[in-house]
Amino acid sequence: MPHSMTGFARVQTETPRFSLTLSLKSVNHRFLDVQMRLPAELEAFEMSARQAIKKRISRGALQLSAGLEQRGPVSVRIQRSLAEGYVAAYRDLARDCGLAAEPDLNALLRLPGLVTVAGPDQDAAGELEQALLAAIERAIEQLCQARSREGAGIAEEIERRRQAIEAALGRVETLREGLSRLLAERLAQKLSELLKMAAVDPKRLLQEAALLAERSDISEELQRLRAHAGQLRPLLDSPGQVGKRLDFLLQEMGREANTLVAKTSGLGQTGLEISDLGLAVKAEIEKIREQAMNLE
Repeated sequence: MPHSMTGFARVQTETPRFSLTLSLKSVNHRFLDVQMRLPAELEAFEMSARQAIKKRISRGALQLSAGLEQRGPVSVRIQRSLAEGYVAAYRDLARDCGLAAEPDLNALLRLPGLVTVAGPDQDAAGELEQALLAAIERAIEQLCQARSREGAGIAEEIERRRQAIEAALGRVETLREGLSRLLAERLAQKLSELLKMAAVDPKRLLQEAALLAERSDISEELQRLRAHAGQLRPLLDSPGQVGKRLDFLLQEMGREANTLVAKTSGLGQTGLEISDLGLAVKAEIEKIREQAMNLE
């Protein structure tokens, strides 16, 4: 069963040391494109996270977002020499400008590089990485389930439209018998006109007859459309990525439907009915292509 490329998952991990929240969202894309938003404490594990995703997901635009709340004591360091330098520079500037003011401690603590928060120790870092990868696995499992459910819905929609195409082609097959009689009458008329000419080149006669028959015969287009429509269901049931293969098959069907419509235009009421059915087939093919764009 095919998988959709659209889905969403959200998981949370609670430990005595931290709380980790992770969300994973995916939409359709030609290839696999992974974007990550990780807090500073998790940035070191980005490569491992990407590899975990690539093992399970092969196509789609994925966005992974993580939030981390650490618990317990936190080591905060203030660069005292830097702070003293900022204060000295402030006082020198105030004295030169003739101002009586003292630096604001709140503003001072916001200055770049003044305050640093110690990162997790080696044990805590290992625990964080394991928790992140485990959360990613859980999120991928949820995401795959969501993509599978939507993929099943898309497959059902495609099957309904495939059946509509089969029904339209069956109607075209019935009408083609009447079209064959009309073509025979037109060919006879064309030959009669040519035979009335003073001198008729036999080669010209054969060329005109063959050209008229070729331009109006839709048997090959009808046969190919039926064959392609019959491949849709097995393709949807095949393993692996089906979206690109399905798109290629639908392109071929679109070309055959275009040719069918072009060949039957201007051939009386029967030709008009076949053209209308061909246009209906084209519309169903385009609707299937819209659905197929979301399949992995």
